[in-house]
Amino acid sequence: MFKLLTLAAASASVANAAVATLTAQYATYSGAGTPYTVNNNLWGEASGSGSQITTVNSISSSSVAWSTKWSWSGDNNGVKSYANSQLTFTKKLLNNINSIKTAVQWSSSSSNINADVSYDLFTSSNINHVTYSGDYELMIWLGKYGSIQPIGSVLETATVGGRTWQLWGGGSSSQYTYSFVATNTPVTNWNADIKPFFTYLAQKHNYPISSQYLIDLQFGTEPFTGSGETLTVSSWSASVN
Repeated sequence: MFKLLTLAAASASVANAAVATLTAQYATYSGAGTPYTVNNNLWGEASGSGSQITTVNSISSSSVAWSTKWSWSGDNNGVKSYANSQLTFTKKLLNNINSIKTAVQWSSSSSNINADVSYDLFTSSNINHVTYSGDYELMIWLGKYGSIQPIGSVLETATVGGRTWQLWGGGSSSQYTYSFVATNTPVTNWNADIKPFFTYLAQKHNYPISSQYLIDLQFGTEPFTGSGETLTVSSWSASVN
């Protein structure tokens, strides 16, 4: 899903060198000397009403921990935001990437919500493409709450990384989105390599892996509706090798 993202820090209230509270629509916090950024990113707030606060709990060269508390109403099918942690890395053609290693531990305070907890990656044939969209989007849903569904329709059941996923696909000629939804959610502790997801798409769906650059890698949550939800990311790390 399209997510407008501003990389410049905006209205971050910093308590100390490693903690920040983000309240503005596109507030971000980057840890000095680390590859990680945390983004509040209320890109779809106009589709409803509510509030969201994202807190950076710790950030280092090896991992980041953060949480976001939100309440949203209106437009049950509209994503309101994508609070996330993001990795800064050297953009490469996917064919030249050996692995995209990642590990995450997270928890949700409520299941009575409409939201997903997901990885979001964009790729493009243009290495200089803006990083908040791409020719293709790859989402990996580790958590699915309520009646929401990914873009498009179900393509098939896929096995990647030793786990079963429901693969969705849809979009437009300007951006096509593939979403792998874990069949047994939530997956709150995940240590994996994302590269095999791209390999699967190349083998099964003619995804042009040899001409696409990986330009963005994030993990976060897309809230649709709900009240008083807190997503806590105890630890998130990623590397592109």
